[in-house]
Amino acid sequence: MSGLNASLGYFVAAVIFVVTVKILLKKWPRFSFILEFASSFMLVACWLEVQTIVEIGQWAGGLGPDVTVTILFVMMLTHGVICGTASGNPSLTLMKFLQLEAPILSTVLAVAAQFAGAHLGLIVAQYYWSLELTDMHMIKNLMYGQCSTSLMVSMPQGFFTESTCALIFCLIYLKLSRRSAFIRVPLIALLLTFLSYTARQYTSAFMNPSLAYGLTFHCPGNTFTQYAVVYWLGPLTGMMVALLLYVGHIPRIFAKNLLYSQKTRFKGKSSVY
Repeated sequence: MSGLNASLGYFVAAVIFVVTVKILLKKWPRFSFILEFASSFMLVACWLEVQTIVEIGQWAGGLGPDVTVTILFVMMLTHGVICGTASGNPSLTLMKFLQLEAPILSTVLAVAAQFAGAHLGLIVAQYYWSLELTDMHMIKNLMYGQCSTSLMVSMPQGFFTESTCALIFCLIYLKLSRRSAFIRVPLIALLLTFLSYTARQYTSAFMNPSLAYGLTFHCPGNTFTQYAVVYWLGPLTGMMVALLLYVGHIPRIFAKNLLYSQKTRFKGKSSVY
């Protein structure tokens, strides 16, 4: 239980950091991309600790799978509540750009901030483990150089898994985008937890290029190219297919609707009312 208490303290510290950044940015809204930095930092720093609990806590700390899944869901829910529209996910940032909802400069700054935040999250987690506050973290610190890769299948299978999960996630994300945050945030957190748990024996379904960079790119077992194809191209492919299926075209690339006629879309809208 002491290991879990230490982990909870670590999670709280990450939350306080993000909240502090969010409060400070209210005075400088033009630097809103920094919130993407904090959002990505929180995702990577906290998810690395969840991985520690999954890999070591079950036998070193007596923490069962139900505890780890619950912690992951609570983490995703907290992240959604605190960070709001700052997803910390380059795929979602690029999707806004492709929907003509964000200019190229803010998109580039946001994506760069997300990868920088992911890298800082990895550094902070490494330092936290080096403190060896519990037996679980002592073991993690000793095993860091031999961490287990999240890519448990071949590159084509991994690409298919990540792109399929990203397709499902982005379709539901787009469907919920105009719903109340009270409905959207818990459902998105539940969906992310479900996909991650379901794909744990394949790729862990990160569906987030910067998150995958912070969590598994440093682990031996696969080349950088293999990781990039699975965890960068996979989610981007799934996102673009989801956008094409949901909207009928990709606004930034195609002005004309490729899948749905205006008449069909009008009937669909009329049926709602």
